Amino acid sequence: METGNKASVPEISENGKKKGIMEIEGYPIQGLSIGGLETCIILPTLNLAFDIGRCPLHAVSQDFLFISHGHMDHIGGLPMYVATRGLHGMKTPTVIIPTAIKEGVEKLFEAHRIMDQSELKHNLVCLNVGEEFYLRKDLKVRAFRTYHVIPSQGYVVYSVRQKLKKEFLGLPGKEIAKLKYSGVEITDTITLPEIAFTGDTMSDFIIDNANVDALRAKILIMEEIQAAVLALPPPLAGRVFAFDQGF
Repeated sequence: METGNKASVPEISENGKKKGIMEIEGYPIQGLSIGGLETCIILPTLNLAFDIGRCPLHAVSQDFLFISHGHMDHIGGLPMYVATRGLHGMKTPTVIIPTAIKEGVEKLFEAHRIMDQSELKHNLVCLNVGEEFYLRKDLKVRAFRTYHVIPSQGYVVYSVRQKLKKEFLGLPGKEIAKLKYSGVEITDTITLPEIAFTGDTMSDFIIDNANVDALRAKILIMEEIQAAVLALPPPLAGRVFAFDQGF
């Protein structure tokens, strides 16, 4: 029987602080992103991870995993992520992948099922560029195009909230409730880009595509490219973060 409990994760600290954790714009973020080695970015308060690297233990606790592309340093730990959650009796994870790698991912799991003789239960969701996935009512993720040597995509996390339309501002609560009950649409949906994960995309993508929501997000997470990050012009300077310190 499945439970909602999360696996126990050891607290690794340095000078009283959890190792590898940044707090940016109110979001704790942990991870490592070095090309060819390992990429896994964890946002524990959102219950998600971007890419899985070699399956660091801290990532196992996240119910949602978004994969950017099929290179081993980004997807290698996927079977271990699913298997470890099953071992701990945790909720079935949801793995979101680019549609282009669906067949390969299914074959990967099938091979491990044969060798491991286990179910490796998970929910596999395929997204094309522009498609969205809701983690909860007030939080969604949209896939956006990135440029790499194999099919790839990044993800933007949006906060979603309802705001009372201007024409109804100042009305008494009973009046607003009456309008709502009668079927009048009294709110507008407001979506704000909070976090963007670009995977392996090159810095040229960021500079040349300044109008995509990824660039309007409060936080941009890219693979370790310190020189490119330091060279970014305003208003991007100070909003792009490279994770190269490890777990």
